[in-house]
Amino acid sequence: MATVLSVSGSPSATSRTARLLRHLDRRLAARGHEVIPLDVRTLPAEALLGADPRHPAIAGARALFDRADGVVIGTPVYKAAYSGLLKSLLDLLPQHALAGKTVLPLATGGTTAHVLAIDYALRPVLSSMGATHIVQGRFTLDQDIAVDGGGAVTLAPAAAEALAQVVDQFSEALGGRTARLAATG
Repeated sequence: MATVLSVSGSPSATSRTARLLRHLDRRLAARGHEVIPLDVRTLPAEALLGADPRHPAIAGARALFDRADGVVIGTPVYKAAYSGLLKSLLDLLPQHALAGKTVLPLATGGTTAHVLAIDYALRPVLSSMGATHIVQGRFTLDQDIAVDGGGAVTLAPAAAEALAQVVDQFSEALGGRTARLAATG
């Protein structure tokens, strides 16, 4: 099937956002996709903050974006916007790094007051980067994501159903995209 780059824009190693993404990665892998996780927090701070696009780690991240058919972008919402860490990476990518790609935006946060952050903060950036198809995103409340001592994620039933639906729609959009690419050679 398709190659999916799953990007966590959370600065925290124990982030609900990152754990949610890895949970959803398993669903995409079960649907036959190759999933490549990328935690932006593991990239060197000096390369991100110094805006060094030639740094080997940044070049490696760019190569992952180039290789992907689809990209899942996950971010915690801080002050009604996506994370600054994610912004640092997106700013270092080429202007059309998402051209020809299907993108699924996901966000997590502590209050429903931030539910529009995907549409008003993240979607315009993804669009400006040339994303061919941005599927319906999903905001998930932190309280709907439970993590046990071993790191396993349990979602509140309504959140689990909604996330399964958007991930499946993303997967179907990728299936159509890879079929079109195969047909055109």
